[in-house]
Amino acid sequence: MFLKKLIKNGAVTVHYYENGSLQTCKGRVYNLNLHEQTLSLKDEKQNILFINLSGIEDIY
Repeated sequence: MFLKKLIKNGAVTVHYYENGSLQTCKGRVYNLNLHEQTLSLKDEKQNILFINLSGIEDIY
């Protein structure tokens, strides 16, 4: 339930694992797909990044 609230809050920073290494992305929540278990972020350059929910380490 707390992930749905992120959509309304605006800019977030996400620490997540991709291919075994820790990555960081800052941006706004673009989409939350609970069926596919992905979080989409749009960064400052308007690029859309898809992150698996299972790989997320921290969100703030």
